[in-house]
Amino acid sequence: MDAENTYGIKKEGLLQAMEQYAGEDMAVAFSGGVDSALLLKIACDAAEKTGKRVYAVTVHTRLHPVKETEEAKRICRDMGATHIILNVDELEEAGIMDNPASRCYLCKKQIFLRIKEKAAELSVHTILEGTNEDDLHVYRPGIKALKELGIISPLADAGLCKEEVRALAARYGLKTASKPSTPCLATRFPYGTRLDYEKLAQVEKGEGYLKGLGLHNVRLRVHGDIARIEADEDAFGILTEHRKEITGYLKELGYVYITLDLEGFRSGSMDVQLFYKEQE
Repeated sequence: MDAENTYGIKKEGLLQAMEQYAGEDMAVAFSGGVDSALLLKIACDAAEKTGKRVYAVTVHTRLHPVKETEEAKRICRDMGATHIILNVDELEEAGIMDNPASRCYLCKKQIFLRIKEKAAELSVHTILEGTNEDDLHVYRPGIKALKELGIISPLADAGLCKEEVRALAARYGLKTASKPSTPCLATRFPYGTRLDYEKLAQVEKGEGYLKGLGLHNVRLRVHGDIARIEADEDAFGILTEHRKEITGYLKELGYVYITLDLEGFRSGSMDVQLFYKEQE
């Protein structure tokens, strides 16, 4: 079976599943990224046929860029979902101030416990979230928390990988189709690093500045007073061209040494530490 037919089968499986979920009101964990945006769009389309309500629940945390919440509000208005924002302080509530290797599990569990509480207030029993097939094959301890809490992951259940999610989002005309991922700011620090909101704000400002130079995928990984820049290899020219401005700005933020990672951008690069520990 060719890739197009396989993709079509996955898409139909997703749509059929969503039609079943739309038999009652639904809550969709909505971050504003491509995965949750696609899920919300299909949920709203399915609910329109059944007359049920869709609640888009955005968790506002200080571990994610603030602008993500503003974008989420706009998308919900466009799709006709009832938007709910929950404020969560993960560092305190999830107990992850020391950035443990189990951070993602603890954080995800705390967030979805709050979402479940809100859903219960609304008498909503079906809670959906946007994990895709690719997420099942990398280090994602938060998925364990989702399963423990009975949260449904329709994209992953349908077998849709990230590339297929983006393709489907583009077919629906979603502006988020090509949007790069924006994982939580704690991923910029080695496991075991004591976190505080000042450090997280520094990283957010630093990455915002780099993106302002035209960088698409970029991460500012922090190792003490060292700022390690990860970017796509085709963006290295931009970094060298603006080398003086970049080093000057990042030093103003408090970093002493500014480095460029020659391996380039790679998701989950801090998880390499876990692999080496397992080998010891």
